[in-house]
Amino acid sequence: MTALTATTRILLVDDHEVVRAGIRALLADQNEIEIAGEAGSVAEAVAEIYLKQPDVVLLDIRLPDGNGFEICREIKDAGLNTRFIILTAFSDDEIVLQAVKAGVDGYLLKEIDSPTLARSIRTVADGKSILDPAVTGRFLGQIKSLSEIPPQSRLDSLSRQELRVIELVSQGKTNKEIALAMDLSDKTVKNYLRNLMEKLKLSRRAEAAAFYVKHSESGS
Repeated sequence: MTALTATTRILLVDDHEVVRAGIRALLADQNEIEIAGEAGSVAEAVAEIYLKQPDVVLLDIRLPDGNGFEICREIKDAGLNTRFIILTAFSDDEIVLQAVKAGVDGYLLKEIDSPTLARSIRTVADGKSILDPAVTGRFLGQIKSLSEIPPQSRLDSLSRQELRVIELVSQGKTNKEIALAMDLSDKTVKNYLRNLMEKLKLSRRAEAAAFYVKHSESGS
């Protein structure tokens, strides 16, 4: 699909119907953009993406059953070609960093105007990435600060339970196996894993395992 020569099919994901209606109105006169569907939750969004395989998903962060980052990670890991734009009211540096780590292709603030939104959708559909100018400078500063934190210091920020979880992940254990080893529920293990990856600024299980092997005292 080439954004400038074919219709770009998009999926709107936001738990507020009025927001989805507003986006539809903004894009109503954009002939090269077709709204293929809508969703108000993580589960609905994932099902719609697999069913309709849109070119671009306009994605809110906070959803009733999770967050937009989970959707992006799952679809990217599944190997689909769908691309993602976070469309949110939040410009917090940490959230922007999480979005980039999750693999999103664009990050825009909801006060965007219609021409800029349409142009951004076509830009992302055409294989490029875009970051709202209002957050670009602060995000680059956050990246610089993060790069200056020693890996061992990042590991030191983990709790005892989180360290045990990442150690077992590095041994190739599944969440179910980790739960059995630590006498925890699968859900608790999943929460520990999500929290520790956020602290380490990682987005993939394999990255967490490699990070621990490389930087832990036992692995050095």
